[in-house]
Amino acid sequence: MDARRASEPTPMKNPTTVERTSEREVVVTRLFDGPARLVFEAWTKPELFKQWWVPKSLGMSLLSCELDARTGGRYRLVYGHEGSTMEFHGKYIEVTPHSRLVWTNDESENGAVTTVTFEEQDGKTLLAMHELYPSKEALDAAGTGSADATVETFAQLDELLVTLGASVGGS
Repeated sequence: MDARRASEPTPMKNPTTVERTSEREVVVTRLFDGPARLVFEAWTKPELFKQWWVPKSLGMSLLSCELDARTGGRYRLVYGHEGSTMEFHGKYIEVTPHSRLVWTNDESENGAVTTVTFEEQDGKTLLAMHELYPSKEALDAAGTGSADATVETFAQLDELLVTLGASVGGS
């Protein structure tokens, strides 16, 4: 057991790192305790995705979750918060099962292109999410709130993977 992490709750023992790698790109990484197949499914199956994607601390709900996770497919997410709604949508540019997802964020002209890679390592998955914005200003406008939300959602994904592992007999 890693003594530096011993005081943290079990499902959240893997840290999420957020790094601005250029004036237009942010990279978020985390090691998940689950095989790439399972982590990939959590990103591409609506019934799993909606269980972890929205940060619980924001008090929002995911009213609609449409994911056609195939190259050329589209996605549409509708959030509800205090009587108002907000929509995010785009298309999948590349879908390589269990290893890579690339999609556009088309809700504004400042939307990023997001690339998520899944690298399996001894039954665990190193996930890297790259968000490439069209300009420095677009990334600056996205601010740190997006990164904070990602840290929380990745922790929620970790919790879901523990549940899924238990439900399929994993340890």
